Order: sequence, then C-alpha cells, then structure tokens
Amino acid sequence: MFPFLTYGPGGVRIAHNRFARYPQEPRTRINNNIRVREVRVIDPDGNQIGVVPIQEALAAAAEFGLDLVEVSPNARPPVCKIMDYGRYKYEQTKKQHEAKKKQTTFQLKEIKVRPKTGEHDLKTKLGHIRKFLERKDKVKVTCMFRGREIALSSRGRELLAQIAAEVEDIAAVEQMPKFEGRTIMMILAPK
Repeated sequence: MFPFLTYGPGGVRIAHNRFARYPQEPRTRINNNIRVREVRVIDPDGNQIGVVPIQEALAAAAEFGLDLVEVSPNARPPVCKIMDYGRYKYEQTKKQHEAKKKQTTFQLKEIKVRPKTGEHDLKTKLGHIRKFLERKDKVKVTCMFRGREIALSSRGRELLAQIAAEVEDIAAVEQMPKFEGRTIMMILAPK
C-alpha cells in the first residue's frame, strides 16, 4: 500500500500509513492457519502426543472432532492443543472480565474554594468532599486567589487545614498544600 502524504511546516512531506491507526491484537491461529511444518501436540486430556508434522496433528484433531489451537506460538516447535476453540475463546473473555472486575479505579474530583468562602458554603463543599471520599475517589481541594486576595495566602492555608481536619476521620492528606501560581492545592485520599 502507498502511504498517505501530507505537507508539514516548511513544505516537508510527511508519510502516514492509513492502516496503522488501529493496532491489531495478535490472533490465535487455529487449524489450517497454523503455518509451520512440525508442532508439539497436546491432546484434550492434557497428555503430550509429541512433535508431529502439521498434517498428522490436524488429522488427530479431526479424529477427536475438535480444533487444533496454537497456544504457544513463540516456542520451538510451536505448542498446539486439541480443544474446542469456541469454549477456549469464551473462557479467555471470562478471565479478562474477572481481572477487570478486581481492578480498583478511582477518579480525581476537584473542589474549589476561595479565601473569603462563607461558612455555609464551606459546609456544603465539605459534604461534597465526604461524598466523593466515601465513593473511594480522591479529592483535589484548590484555594484560588483573585487580584489582591493573594495577600490572604495565610487565610487560604488555614482554610485547607480546616478542611483536612474536618475530614480526617475518612481521609488522609496525600499531598500537602502547595502553591502553584495563584492557587494553593491539596489532595485528599480515602483511608
């Protein structure tokens, strides 16, 4: 295939492969798609038949009424097992689903406050922080300063310390408050 050409800065041509956008996962080869002369064959019971020519292996698989599936393509010679391919694929997807289920995922939620945030607004934001932490999400608390409010940086630190003290029963401070430009930022993680 011919690559797709575009022009970059300075009139330099850039070649793109149109078909390389979607990387394909390696496929399991079965039956006639196995392209080697000899394979190590394992029967459905798990016993080794030995290293045999591919035609004999295919004949043995047909005798059992099952498929010849390449389970270890990188071995020399490749290892093939006589099995039901549909059932094998089903078990593989089931294993992947179980592995995905055991993974713990979290999101980083952000709550923004100002040094002059009122008491009632602060209670509402604390309620949101508690809700996020109970759902096992991390919370990034940001105190923003506008204009001359930067002179109230000590008030911003006090505010973040107060928030950390309010939720210390369910959260731990993962990242201590630190300045980034005109904001002070702190990250809370669930205990």
